[in-house]
Amino acid sequence: MKPDREAMAAAVRDFLRAAGLPLESDPNLVGTPERVAEAWGQFLDGYGRTPEEALGETFPGPPDSSGELVVVTDLRFQSMCPHHLLPFEGRAHVAYVPRSRVVGFGRLGALVDCFAHRLILQEDLARAVASSLARVLKSPATACIIEAEQSCLRIRGDRQRDARTHSEAYEGQLRKDGALRRELWTRLGTMRR
Repeated sequence: MKPDREAMAAAVRDFLRAAGLPLESDPNLVGTPERVAEAWGQFLDGYGRTPEEALGETFPGPPDSSGELVVVTDLRFQSMCPHHLLPFEGRAHVAYVPRSRVVGFGRLGALVDCFAHRLILQEDLARAVASSLARVLKSPATACIIEAEQSCLRIRGDRQRDARTHSEAYEGQLRKDGALRRELWTRLGTMRR
C-alpha cells in the first residue's frame, strides 16, 4: 500500500493545530504539513520493499568455500522507534557464511535500510536482517550487530545524552557461542564479555 501523502499532511496539520501552533501566521510553519508528509514517506519506504528486492541479484558463491565469514561493518542507517516516533541512528555490522549464493557488499546496506525504513525496534531490526539474510541466501550462519543512538533515551525521560544501545542477532551456526562467533567478534575488534 502506498502512503497517502495528502492524508498524512492533513493529519500533521491537525496535530500542529491541536498543539496550539499558529499555522497561518507563522511563516516557518507554512508548508510544514506537506514537508513532514514527504519526509515520512522516505522514513517509511522500507514497507514497500522486500528483503529479496533489497538484496537484488545473487551470484554463485566460491566453489571451494569452507565456511569463511563475509563481514561488512559500519553500515550507517537511520530508523524510527515505533513507541514515540522518534529517530534512532547508528551502524550495523552484518556477517554471513556463503553457501551457494553471495550478494554484492552494497546490497547488505540496502537490506538494513529495507527494515530500518520502517517503524521498528532496534532489537527487531537486528533480527530481521539476520533472519532474512539466512533465508534468502540459505546461509548456514548470519549475524547482525547494531550500535545506535536512540532519541527516546537521549532527549526524553531520563535524558541519557551519552547512552549508546547495542543489539545482536544470530542465525544458524553463529547462534552457538563458538569459534565462528569469536572470529566474528575478533574481526569487529570488540571483546565479548
